[in-house]
Amino acid sequence: MLVDSHCHLDFSGLADHLPEVLARMTANDVGAALCVGVNLEDFPKVLEIAESDARLYATVGVHPEYTDTEEPDVERLTALAGHPKVVAIGETGLDYYWQKDKPEWQRERFRTHIRAARACNKPLVVHTRESAEDTLRILEEEGADAVGGVMHCFTESWSIAQKALELGFYISLSGIVTFKNAALVKEVAQNCPLDRLLIETDSPYLAPVPYRGKPNEPSYVRYVGEEIAKLRGTALQDIAEATTENFYALFKDAKRP
Repeated sequence: MLVDSHCHLDFSGLADHLPEVLARMTANDVGAALCVGVNLEDFPKVLEIAESDARLYATVGVHPEYTDTEEPDVERLTALAGHPKVVAIGETGLDYYWQKDKPEWQRERFRTHIRAARACNKPLVVHTRESAEDTLRILEEEGADAVGGVMHCFTESWSIAQKALELGFYISLSGIVTFKNAALVKEVAQNCPLDRLLIETDSPYLAPVPYRGKPNEPSYVRYVGEEIAKLRGTALQDIAEATTENFYALFKDAKRP
């Protein structure tokens, strides 16, 4: 069994065809998927989708790219995270690609999410883009190692991955690992300890080869696993078993369907 540890089933293109998307999950032996929230306004839709199927789980958080949105606080995040289908806090983190002036509000929002994760004892789903040093620094300063989490859609160097691993975090690889020019990601795929590795689609984005450039969906997580298996010289079954065990070890509130 495979698990898609990060997808956005509430986004257009997936939510509109959810029965077909879930059927293709079944056909490709994808036994669970984590539906990741990106803002509080759309969280009810994320939760509704997660509640609709025993294989689906949810997170609650506000993505760093979202500026014109309800600002979270610890109490609000903790309350929403109390739902049994919510297994993590996030998507949170830092993004200096879109926010090039590195605004302090973004860093404070990240700290709020970490504090909420610690308050409700749930792991973090962390986004980082052109902000790895600050991301790791804030995780350490806020004691995020107490709850752990995952560095999702990881695209940084192996040295950055090692620092995240030292903080107790998992590394999740997406369809980017199948791209020919993704040398850094392939190096991480080869070197990350197997018991700290997750796989994801980040669908509807970042479809793997052979679907690159097309809408992504959870069933395509198989191609991520196959590429990692190839890079590590092992079988897909080994990657599937390890990453599935890792998913349930990290997201302890998720129950096997």
